[in-house]
Amino acid sequence: MAPARNIHPVWRRLTHWLNAVAVVVLVASGWRIYNATRFFDFAIPSGITLGGWLGGALQWHFAAMWLLAANGIAYLAINVASGRLRIKFFPIAPRQLLLDMSAAFKGKLAHADPQQYNSFQRLAYLFVMVDCIVLVLSGLVLWKSVQFPLLRELLFGYEGARRVHFFAMAGLCAFIVVHVVMVALVPRSLLAMLRGR
Repeated sequence: MAPARNIHPVWRRLTHWLNAVAVVVLVASGWRIYNATRFFDFAIPSGITLGGWLGGALQWHFAAMWLLAANGIAYLAINVASGRLRIKFFPIAPRQLLLDMSAAFKGKLAHADPQQYNSFQRLAYLFVMVDCIVLVLSGLVLWKSVQFPLLRELLFGYEGARRVHFFAMAGLCAFIVVHVVMVALVPRSLLAMLRGR
């Protein structure tokens, strides 16, 4: 029997699970912050928020913000320096993307080799990388608006940055739902992310 291949090295598993923890804390505390300062006519059920009150939610949010930012920088730096970003996520051919998306929605997307990403996965992972960058940049405006005037203006002012941050969070939550569904359809991918093999 051949030894199992190393699919996910330690650095990738570590950054993945640290991001997972950071995102859960950020989303749950962010929902509590939104409830205290909401700009839509709905509130998030308090049972799925974190922090108890606005001050507590902000403390959780800031703590997880540093984890996401540091971990994200490490993840991107390793991917760029090793060439993995270019090799694993590019190119994305539009025709193949449409075929892969169609197969995914029909539940027939092949995943024989977990080391190779299909076009749908490539697009989803690139989306979440860009989305996290948007979250961090808009979060900087919300945290230190005066210190980042150009960034604030690029994000349509403070109130615009709040909405950009909210919709980027919604995009991240949508990614998480799709990601968890895909993992449920291919459970061995979870085992590989836990064990590396």
